[in-house]
Amino acid sequence: MKRRSDLSTPRGVRSVDFSYDSEIFGQFAESIARFLGTARYLVFQTVVIILWIALNVLPPDDLQFDPWGRGLVLLTLVLSLQASYAAPLILLAQNRQERRDRATSDTDRAIADRTKADTEYLARELAGVRLALSDVVTGEELREQLDKLVDAVNQVAARLDALESRPERS
Repeated sequence: MKRRSDLSTPRGVRSVDFSYDSEIFGQFAESIARFLGTARYLVFQTVVIILWIALNVLPPDDLQFDPWGRGLVLLTLVLSLQASYAAPLILLAQNRQERRDRATSDTDRAIADRTKADTEYLARELAGVRLALSDVVTGEELREQLDKLVDAVNQVAARLDALESRPERS
């Protein structure tokens, strides 16, 4: 044992550093969960179990590695082990998918809020433009007013002509 010169500080706790990349492990868990959820895996597992049972029922007792008489204990152990690893991997994959769905939902909600705000702004702007245009004279109204003005000018001109053509009284 190595002696320390400074006895005023306690020794640090020695621990084994076990670190892993959670992203890589998560991707691995998702790939396993995707495989376990396929028909290919179910067919593969069914074939393996049928072969296992056949190899432990059909041959003589001395060639059976997991005898039927003991209740296929090894098969039960293998399936339990597979299930004990599959369940946490599937849960991990579901948790990762839930986080992705939540992030997507938050993004969609933010986009919807922004779209709603933009739509409301454009509706207010459109209402303002409509109000501004309601005070603008249309071409038809302008023609009517010009026709009235031309008629009034013609009447004034006719009166002036009539006044000029009248003899003056002295």
